[in-house]
Amino acid sequence: MTGAKRGLDRPRRAASYDVEVDREVWSSFTHDPRDSRYAPIRASDHDRIVVQQVLDEAYADGRLDRDEYEQRSEQALGVRVLGELNPLLGDLVVRQPSTGTSLAHATRSDLEAMAERHWRTKRREASFSFLGASLVTTAIWFATSWRHGGFDPYFFWPAFVIAFSLLNLVRTAMSRTEIVDHEIRRLERQRDKQQRPPGWLPW
Repeated sequence: MTGAKRGLDRPRRAASYDVEVDREVWSSFTHDPRDSRYAPIRASDHDRIVVQQVLDEAYADGRLDRDEYEQRSEQALGVRVLGELNPLLGDLVVRQPSTGTSLAHATRSDLEAMAERHWRTKRREASFSFLGASLVTTAIWFATSWRHGGFDPYFFWPAFVIAFSLLNLVRTAMSRTEIVDHEIRRLERQRDKQQRPPGWLPW
């Protein structure tokens, strides 16, 4: 009986966790891909990075096998419009239909929490960019240093790429207040727009 109760408890905890994670995922896109109005809008590099992060986490959690992960990662790179993102995430995050008033009743604390998650996403992207650029360029340099029958290192040019990506990471990490405040203002404008009655005109 005790084991059965434990088994029943796990889905409830996971569901609670997923709700918070899903909110962060959907709010990270430039526009909500679930909204039919934005389906034909061109996807940005930022949108593709968000999808790749979800795939990375799903693969690390064992929810995707290697073949599925590689296939979806390749598809994510080729995404053209926001509507094409939904099939890649459909069985990984809850695709609760988005409504046009998703921010209409949001409080100041709600907007601050969303802005904070936005900054954490940007910081995570900068971290991945730094690690990826460092590893890839260093690997290329190392591979091309094998010359004349042995290891013959030359000028370590990846240092420029590493320094640039590190600068971006540090700048993002140190600009928390600026990024959060800017995102709050953006969300407030979006909320104000959603609160307007149908047919509202500024004159």
